[in-house]
Amino acid sequence: MSIWLKPTQLDEINARSANTAVAHLGIEVTEVGDDFLVGRVPVDHRTKQPFGLLHGGVSVVLAETLGSIAAYHASPEGHAAVGLDINANHLRAARSGWVTGTARPVHIGKTTHVWQIDMVDDNGKLTCVSRITMAILAPKD
Repeated sequence: MSIWLKPTQLDEINARSANTAVAHLGIEVTEVGDDFLVGRVPVDHRTKQPFGLLHGGVSVVLAETLGSIAAYHASPEGHAAVGLDINANHLRAARSGWVTGTARPVHIGKTTHVWQIDMVDDNGKLTCVSRITMAILAPKD
């Protein structure tokens, strides 16, 4: 059974990121399952730090992007989702290819959501784990 309360077409999700930091970094959403969202970021000149590794902040941007999109689509029509808190544990460096993140809900409540985002390199090795808490904002009257 799907957790999504709003339409989740990939082309529409990705189109919303045009002319944003998400697009600038090359982040794209690649899959929507019944209870998860997958996206990826390239490890290239836009996303590496000076030592040639994926910048840790870019992993956090990927996590926040996936958690925010997921929370928005899992909230009622008319509601918005904004980040309250995010953390990340960087476990392994990525030097090339793609880092792919999967967002899954830990808690979906009326006013808050918590999402876990696990990120892996092209070999499936865990590079970063992140957890984001989202505020779910009801429409203003």
